[in-house]
Amino acid sequence: MDLSEIKEVCRKISDSINSVVLGYEKEVKLILVSLLSNGHVLLEGVPGVAKTTLIKSIAKTLGLSEKTVVVDGVPYRGFSRIQFTPDLMPSDITGTLVYNPQTREFEPRLGPVFSYIVLADEINRAVPRTQSALLQAMQEREVTIGDKTYPLEIREKGKFFFVLATQNPVEQEATYPLPEAQLDRFLMRIFMEYPPSLEVEKNVYRLHMSRVKEPYEDLEPVVEAPWIIKAQETVATQVTVPEDILEYITRLIRSTRPQIFEPAADYFELGASPRAGIFLVKAAKAHAALRGSSEVEEVDVEEVLFSVLNHRLIPSFEKLVEIEVKGERHLARYKLIKEGLDLIKKTVR
Repeated sequence: MDLSEIKEVCRKISDSINSVVLGYEKEVKLILVSLLSNGHVLLEGVPGVAKTTLIKSIAKTLGLSEKTVVVDGVPYRGFSRIQFTPDLMPSDITGTLVYNPQTREFEPRLGPVFSYIVLADEINRAVPRTQSALLQAMQEREVTIGDKTYPLEIREKGKFFFVLATQNPVEQEATYPLPEAQLDRFLMRIFMEYPPSLEVEKNVYRLHMSRVKEPYEDLEPVVEAPWIIKAQETVATQVTVPEDILEYITRLIRSTRPQIFEPAADYFELGASPRAGIFLVKAAKAHAALRGSSEVEEVDVEEVLFSVLNHRLIPSFEKLVEIEVKGERHLARYKLIKEGLDLIKKTVR
């Protein structure tokens, strides 16, 4: 596979999704970047901005449904949706052992995490131990049930594992916010705002007003699942990072730390870790591949910078309160982190 094929196929996927989810072209591109980087995504936004529809559209374009596919003797669904609630148990996600009275033995019953794409809907509604079960599976890419360990990713057989979680940043009652250490499991946190213009919102209403079914249900597959594994391998091996871009990324990451770059203390309590830098490099490579380029440029880094770092930086509490007082409380964190990153970009450029 060459990079021109990745660019063309991803363009077709984007065009297909953008025909039914209007006004979110940038968000679709960032999700494709995460998929090519073999990372997971946290989608954040108020109810009704098409977070779930967008995720279902991605599954449709990849030819993944709720049907089961057997890989190495293990059944995997193409797509699973887990509705997170306070009474959800870890075993409801990963699976458990069930007693069979006929054989008088315990048999494994695999949970919905055994899928190609997992939609973790309203992840912050589940209790921490249930969240941890999913987040551990995301990190380890395997699940242990009883005395046997099952893989969630089998690359040589074309089986990938991609989690897209959603959460509402406004509603705080009966929710359990993800700690920073668990947020770090996500390659990106992408914020979906309201439609960008009156015309776009009007087109959304026009798209739905004569339909009974959801528009995404009419989407046709663009590629099959094994293509994703090949594309990920191509991005990893064929896209290079020049020394000056690597220097730029390293300076960006280090400058988010107040103990290294004092002006950062006005915006951040805690800066980004080396793992954030690793993910930034991977995301920038995937973004370059979407352009059809075999070399990462500064524009690739800047296009993914905010989404990779916004959940890995702890903002200054005092400055955060100042912004919250002015209104749009749920957007205050994003605005402060964006201001801090804009300052750092100007400094290290």
